[in-house]
Amino acid sequence: MKLISIKNIGGSLLGLMLLFGTVMMSGTTAQAQYWPNQDQIRRQREYERAQRERQAQIERERQAQIERQRQAQQRNGTWGIWNNRNQQGYPNQQGYPGRRGRQGDGYGNYGGTYELRQTALNAGYNEGNKAGRNDRRSGRYDPTRSSAYRNANKDYNSRMGDRYAYQQYFRAAFENGYSDGYYGY
Repeated sequence: MKLISIKNIGGSLLGLMLLFGTVMMSGTTAQAQYWPNQDQIRRQREYERAQRERQAQIERERQAQIERQRQAQQRNGTWGIWNNRNQQGYPNQQGYPGRRGRQGDGYGNYGGTYELRQTALNAGYNEGNKAGRNDRRSGRYDPTRSSAYRNANKDYNSRMGDRYAYQQYFRAAFENGYSDGYYGY
């Protein structure tokens, strides 16, 4: 009788251990199914790194192209409209006189304070750019038909100085901004 009970206890222990092992193995198998696929994550990271490298390469090529254009224009003496040889006002290759305006930026000198000039140039360029983009959609090129160009008083304040000087600066910058907006620069 003792032999039978030892066999029963041993068999019960063996059954419990088998049951415990099965539960443990099924638990880890089920847990592994919920972890993200590591290979997929690795591929995604490689893809993102490759994208960043492509964008950096595109930017480097763009900068190199700009630098090559700048160097070619310097060799030809046409870097911008105003080049270093042309500080005394002699016409350059495009037929424009040398430095014009206070900073040699191509805008005339109509008087007024620095604040008046900068405010007018910034407001004029921004309004012109906006009008140029709008006209590009419609296919018309006419900067003078814009009410902002005709009025030329956006951001003007009488404390800055002469309205006429403000309007001259505004309109000159408006035309440049309009061209840039129209042609998508």
